[in-house]
Amino acid sequence: MAVRLITRLHEHRRWVNQALLGSAAALSEEQLHQRFSIGQGTVWNSLLHLYAAEYVWLEALLGNESPVLPGDLADALPGNQLGTGGIESLQELAKKWNEQEQRWIQYLEQLSPETLDDLVGKRSTSSGKGRVHQTRREDILLHVCTHAQYTTAQVVNMLRQLGAEPLPATMLITLARTQMATLTGLD
Repeated sequence: MAVRLITRLHEHRRWVNQALLGSAAALSEEQLHQRFSIGQGTVWNSLLHLYAAEYVWLEALLGNESPVLPGDLADALPGNQLGTGGIESLQELAKKWNEQEQRWIQYLEQLSPETLDDLVGKRSTSSGKGRVHQTRREDILLHVCTHAQYTTAQVVNMLRQLGAEPLPATMLITLARTQMATLTGLD
């Protein structure tokens, strides 16, 4: 049951990420980089943050204790900041994110109830910087989803302030209803 729930939450995370990218694609460059006093400060930075966090955590789950986004140098990142991996456009981010999602899907397909309690080591870049923390695999998998939900709310708030219409659908129930309508031919 736990593996099924975790997999469903990650399916929802992927669906929301696509919705956020779609809404961001409708913004001008100025809007994409407009400063806000929430989240990572801009829609662009928040999307990069989501992508980078999902990359780093997947790498940790795969056994890399000191994961860094390709193109970033761990020591060059100040404080609690994830880098950009040299990503310079929304199209490039969408391409890399889609590739990364395929890695997530493959990882989750291999997940079993027996591995959920395994400890995963990851070197901290924030609290206790430099220390390798041991965390249960299940907790990391849930954290990735709750972190995504938290950051998504910030991005949607920025989109609302930018006047984006329509705002992206982000609720799990909307995903479920959309999938049910497709299955029953009522879409």
